[in-house]
Amino acid sequence: MLQRLTAAVVCLLCATPALATKTWDGRHDTSKIDVTVVYFVPSDRQPLPDWRDRVDYFCRRIETFHRREFQSQSVMKATVHPEPLVSRSTTSELRRGDANRIFFRTLREADERLEFARQPGDSFPILLVLSEINWRPLDDFYRLHPEDGKFVFEGNFSRGQHFPGATSGGARATYLADRGVGWGLVSADGWRVPYRGTDCVVYHEGCGHTVGLPHPEPGNGSVMSQGQYRGWISESWLDKDQKERLQWRDEPAAADPTLELFTAFRAIPQPPQPQPGQPVALKLDWPAEANVKRLRVRYQTAVQGPWVEVEQQWEGTAPTTAQLASFDRPTPVSYRVDVELENGATNELWGYFQVRDEANTLPQPMTLSPDLASAVAASADTLAAAGALATPPGNAVDLLAELDPAKNWQTGNWTKEAGRLESPKAYGSRIEIPFQLPEAYRITAIVEPLDDPNGLLLGLRSGRQRFAALCNYRTDRATLSALENVAGENVGNATTFDGDLLKRNQLSQVVVTVKPSGVEMLVDGRRIIAWQGPADQLSLGEYWSTPNDQALFLGAYDCRYRFYRLTLEPL
Repeated sequence: MLQRLTAAVVCLLCATPALATKTWDGRHDTSKIDVTVVYFVPSDRQPLPDWRDRVDYFCRRIETFHRREFQSQSVMKATVHPEPLVSRSTTSELRRGDANRIFFRTLREADERLEFARQPGDSFPILLVLSEINWRPLDDFYRLHPEDGKFVFEGNFSRGQHFPGATSGGARATYLADRGVGWGLVSADGWRVPYRGTDCVVYHEGCGHTVGLPHPEPGNGSVMSQGQYRGWISESWLDKDQKERLQWRDEPAAADPTLELFTAFRAIPQPPQPQPGQPVALKLDWPAEANVKRLRVRYQTAVQGPWVEVEQQWEGTAPTTAQLASFDRPTPVSYRVDVELENGATNELWGYFQVRDEANTLPQPMTLSPDLASAVAASADTLAAAGALATPPGNAVDLLAELDPAKNWQTGNWTKEAGRLESPKAYGSRIEIPFQLPEAYRITAIVEPLDDPNGLLLGLRSGRQRFAALCNYRTDRATLSALENVAGENVGNATTFDGDLLKRNQLSQVVVTVKPSGVEMLVDGRRIIAWQGPADQLSLGEYWSTPNDQALFLGAYDCRYRFYRLTLEPL
């Protein structure tokens, strides 16, 4: 009799179904979720140089949060598409219509080109697109949008800290119940720049609404409600009643050092809104009895710029602060912190703040992003008067102020009026700017093509080598930009960029940074050239030579250019 009862119990246990979650409507199994994450770039934009670092960061954040909230009852895996998905459409084409239209236009293209979830599988598929753009023009690093010829703050700013939530953002998601898939779109404001709470946006759109989760009522600090306006996703949660509706069961969770570190670790800027010259630190919060093995801190002051590492030292088992830097001018700052504990737990946290002269005085860009450049039709003088362009740094030299076309060597007929320099429409026209160059420097030009744009040149030096940065040179088949020359090669060398950069009667900002280790060129905020190598690889072709081989020079090829600003900043 005992044997029969034992057998019956075993048989009953075998028939008990494993714990498994479902979509909100109960139609689809979500015990396994596969999120395909795509970095989506319009055809007229360039991918961020560190796009993969950023996308990987959000994948780790949402995976860890999902594991903490659902344990093993729902296992979510985020897989990054290995290359940026460059759209067939331009920015303006994608933006036609309202935010819903850009959502469906973007997701349909990504779904079609990836042939997403065409074959049945054993997991619930979600397509999550992280877009390079917003629904409407917005510089998401400076948090400015163009309005009546000015740049106006747009974003969520509370208690001295920045959170995602710009009106121009336009993130969306949908659960396609009949097809059994989820679609999510996070616009640039929701992920590109790591405001505190961006990881909430990525989960909210990419893993919440995509399985049918609604906003809870009344609102609270959960990830499906107002979590993005309160902190990182590690500080948020999913409501218990929402999880139970997804057929999650409340069970004791095993201790997990990685989840403990994920939940407890924070890195808050102190002060939250520093002034120029004021030292900035990060206040660190740890789980109880944390013993820190490794702490790595980096920051950047341009979304296309390099990450600067700050060496850390501390006493004891866990530092209470991490040193960052002091900044000599108003600027936005992104930071990232990687940590490892002696127990093997690891975590990474990204954040953002602004250095401001005064609490309500916004940092203004010296380099115009594509959105700001394309949306502003005013002259440089008008922009400067409106405070829409940053004043050059105090150590910058105004090269236009001392330039006199009647005295400086030139070819063609360069003229200067009201402080503005204008080139002739001629082939290979150029004018010298004698100046003793430092070892490392940055040239910034605000320039307007008065004809259909053709070759614009900045004649430069690195060490003993003279060379030129060429922008927007038209051929029969392409429009090319490059350094001339690299290893003896002219346009067509490894630095060559193919694409239109300048527009007639529209201001552009060209920034070239020269260091012993390499040369970088940005046009309207887009990194066009990032060349690394020794200066002796650079040279200047005979066509563009001038009598004084120590001088800087400007060059123009079959186009009149009007220069509103030309500054040199020693670095």
